[in-house]
Amino acid sequence: MSLPNGVTILRILAIPLILALLSWTGPGYQFLTALLFLGAAITDTFDGYLARRRGMETSLGKFLDPLADKLLIATALIALIPAREIPAWMVIVIVGREIAITGLRGIAVTQGIIISASDLGKYKTVFEVTSIFFLILNGKFFSTSFYPVGMVFLWVALIVAVISGVDYFRKYLKSIIV
Repeated sequence: MSLPNGVTILRILAIPLILALLSWTGPGYQFLTALLFLGAAITDTFDGYLARRRGMETSLGKFLDPLADKLLIATALIALIPAREIPAWMVIVIVGREIAITGLRGIAVTQGIIISASDLGKYKTVFEVTSIFFLILNGKFFSTSFYPVGMVFLWVALIVAVISGVDYFRKYLKSIIV
């Protein structure tokens, strides 16, 4: 077990704790949950950096890292539908895009085509993480409402998700037509 893979597994193990904490009320729990989520999300950058820098890239890591990212984001967004009253249709579009792109990249690999992560996809992730962080903080106990801030970032994440999803399909179609 390499250190980068261990960090990725810790991110996956944080998901049930984040879910449990989302169900508890109070500013202390909201703050703790938001920090735990942010910490887990930041490990995505850390484990990838470690793997590349130390030459510790593994097949397991290449599989687990994007899976951990998608599980963390999707689980948090789904849990926030009832917990913080975000629109389910937005979550469906974002999570549906993740499933579609994962499927597309899987099909492409079987054809010998590698569709690498795009900058748009990375921006989408930053907007998703930022929106989830603020939406977690938006419980009933803070005097400041973080809901509008979280929703602005969620709208941006949604728009970038759709644009980047179309871009992935465009790249794939371009590679099979040529």
